[in-house]
Amino acid sequence: AVHRIILTSSGGALRDVPLCELEAVKPEQALQHPTWSMGPKITIDSATLMNKGLEIIEASWLFSVPASMVSVMLHRQSIVHAVVEFRDGSSKAQLSTPDMRFPLLHALVYPERPSADLPTLDLLAAGGLTFEPVDDERYPALHLAREVAEAGSSYPAALNAANEIAVERFLTGDLGFTQIVPVVKRTLDLHQPEKDRSLAAILAVDSWARAVAREMDC
Repeated sequence: AVHRIILTSSGGALRDVPLCELEAVKPEQALQHPTWSMGPKITIDSATLMNKGLEIIEASWLFSVPASMVSVMLHRQSIVHAVVEFRDGSSKAQLSTPDMRFPLLHALVYPERPSADLPTLDLLAAGGLTFEPVDDERYPALHLAREVAEAGSSYPAALNAANEIAVERFLTGDLGFTQIVPVVKRTLDLHQPEKDRSLAAILAVDSWARAVAREMDC
């Protein structure tokens, strides 16, 4: 009955920075997330939107749907966390305050709904909720991750590993912000897909991609 899964993203710390200024962005700027308090790696992924690219891959696998059925919208308030659109035209959304304890609790105890000492969402206080399309020029990571989701095989493992190293290099000042995605893409261009689905084979892909991304020049 599901027609489409919609993931939402705040857009990260750099969502309103002019495109011409992204090349000069420093780690401390990219780490200033507007609504979430997360670790450095995930916060940078939010700025590039690679986090949503990885979620497209995850949703495709978890719910057995093609990546083409999973889309992403910008939602600055971070209150609507996901929407499922059904074939009859109706939709269901999951809403809560921007607090990761809600999805964690849901995942741990589903289908139960236990009483929890968590902040209740006040829709009147929240005010207006806005939604915007994703700017592909600002967030090239999303398109790259979608291509990887469709390619399958060992590409997702290589994508994840290369991205972790590229983000690490950015945080240590070894890479510019706008070089993160190109490093990942060039690593993927060199990747030879691995048909072996064993853990050892996937770990080998992971190690290979990390080594390549660490030495990649831009």
